[in-house]
Amino acid sequence: MFRKLAAECFGTFWLVFGGCGSAVLAATFPQTGIGFAGVALAFGLTVMTMAFAVGHISGGHFNPAVTLGLWAGGRFPAKEVVGYILAQLVGGIIAAAVLYLIASGKSGFDAATSGFASNGYGEHSPGHYTMYSAIIIEIVLSCGFLLVIHGATDKNAPVGFAPVAIGLALTLIHLISIPVTNTSVNPVRSTAVAIFQGGWALEQLWLFWVMPIIGGLLGGVIYRTLLEKRT
Repeated sequence: MFRKLAAECFGTFWLVFGGCGSAVLAATFPQTGIGFAGVALAFGLTVMTMAFAVGHISGGHFNPAVTLGLWAGGRFPAKEVVGYILAQLVGGIIAAAVLYLIASGKSGFDAATSGFASNGYGEHSPGHYTMYSAIIIEIVLSCGFLLVIHGATDKNAPVGFAPVAIGLALTLIHLISIPVTNTSVNPVRSTAVAIFQGGWALEQLWLFWVMPIIGGLLGGVIYRTLLEKRT
């Protein structure tokens, strides 16, 4: 169990550091910034690389919504859910702390003013989308993500390609929803940076726990009841 929790901690560290780091450090750099598409690809690459690196140890969740969605889909034992989520939180917060130390080395940096890659709605949405838009998109995309995860890791799926499918799915999710919420679909990713933003991000954080988890549970139940091949 220790190896599983360590794998989840490190994998989540990599996801938050790589994905949010690309947004904080590289997305808006003058003339050479990677933009929304680059950030979307960075998130997908973090999941894909860690799924290959440690997925064989822990399953490569790196996300409480994924852990709960796999439980709902009958793929994960209830007794390990809390431990996984705590390990993910530790990894994500450490990553955000390291990112904060790096970003603070630039003159004029302020996590509260910049947003520090936090998720938000209303005036804090990149495209100024409402809370209702944020609720819908976070549920729908989290549900879709869990459907991809269940399908790609199904015993009848092609062997060895699951990390690629899951990484590309997360890239697609970010391409769709960065303008709406800055893309969460992962409560730990949202929590880690919100702690350092410290203001509106913490006030709106509830949405980025509740909606991805609802979506994840829906995805697990839908796959288990409607799509999974019965023996």
